[in-house]
Amino acid sequence: MGAMSEGIESNLRAGLQPQRFSIVDESHKHAGHAGARAGGESHFRIVVVSAAFEGKTRVQRQQMVYGLLKPQFEQGLHALAMTTLTPAEDVAD
Repeated sequence: MGAMSEGIESNLRAGLQPQRFSIVDESHKHAGHAGARAGGESHFRIVVVSAAFEGKTRVQRQQMVYGLLKPQFEQGLHALAMTTLTPAEDVAD
């Protein structure tokens, strides 16, 4: 795990206290595209299951995540695909 993915995980765990969290670096799929960096760590897919999402719309949940990851976007995070669920919505549980 690189510095960017560690920062993403750290910020989301601190801000959302997720019941379940996963992160996948998909940067290799975007090599040569806009925002791709030679060392990777520019494109990620995350799954966050948190009670903090209760009563929030999908857009509000995404805004929460983007707000928590502002430092990472400023450091070169280019793209983030996300699944944001409440514990009741988590079928993997």
